[in-house]
Amino acid sequence: MRAVVVKKPGPPEVLQVKEIDEPLLRRDTVLARVHATALNRADLLQRRGLYAPPPGVRGDILGLEFAGVVEKTGAGTSRFKPGDRVMGLIPGEAYAEKASVPETLLMPVPDRLNLLEAAALPETFITAYDALRQLEFQTGEMLLIHAVASGVGLAGVQLAKSQGATVCGTSRSLYKLLKCKDIGLDVGIQVPPEDFESFIRDHTSGKGVPAILDLVVGTYWNQSLRSLSPRGRLILVGLLGGSKAETPLDLVLQKRLRIIGTSLRTRSLQEKSVLVRDFTRDILPLFETGKLRPVIDRVLPIEQAGEAHALMESNQNFGKIILNF
Repeated sequence: MRAVVVKKPGPPEVLQVKEIDEPLLRRDTVLARVHATALNRADLLQRRGLYAPPPGVRGDILGLEFAGVVEKTGAGTSRFKPGDRVMGLIPGEAYAEKASVPETLLMPVPDRLNLLEAAALPETFITAYDALRQLEFQTGEMLLIHAVASGVGLAGVQLAKSQGATVCGTSRSLYKLLKCKDIGLDVGIQVPPEDFESFIRDHTSGKGVPAILDLVVGTYWNQSLRSLSPRGRLILVGLLGGSKAETPLDLVLQKRLRIIGTSLRTRSLQEKSVLVRDFTRDILPLFETGKLRPVIDRVLPIEQAGEAHALMESNQNFGKIILNF
């Protein structure tokens, strides 16, 4: 089968299409023919040799999500049959024509979506769903999302709006903020030139926001903590602005803040399986009704994986970049 392989850690040019052996079907797995996969920031890091995959997963084949059609099922599986359309999380190796995936990490593709759209769904929407759960986000609360035009940010906007939230978001691009309003963003804050801390203070009568979904950290960190209301909660989902920041611990104590860190890829199969099960129950029906939708920037053939990576690194895309087999 064909796969996009990293020849050696480096720039996008190191990606090339090669023939490799098919993955093995195991008792608890489903063998799916991959129709499409989607890029994530973790792919860029792994390509550069900066993000090792979990044990037992090839480091030279990227990819954390896919959509396709079931070819074979293991003897210990029961939910899917050959011909079923499926999508799911995978700890790696999704940039390949076939994937052998634990059945518990798969979901049926909603009838309303095609396979290209489905490939854009699992990683970002499940990450955002899990983040809001960990935040104990309440119906009608205000939420601030940093890097709101990212994949997780766009999913977070839609999920929070489905709970009746008022959603504020930051981005460096005014164009992207305007596009975000099309999917429900209430307040867009361009940083710079705007100071989001002052903006939040003015728009909440000095109270601050109760919850922040942070994909940036970096230079935003102290402003974020000051922007939280007393007993506010902040969850760290990404480090787009860097992993180093000084923390005013006196502020954390005075406001009784909760700071939560999260990562999806490093979790056990059992933890991921429970999350996929709950997402399937709670959120997947909203895609059937059209209340939620994946946002896709463009679809490229796998032969253009390098171009796709370069595009994501340039931050020009709005929505997911899909690789099609």
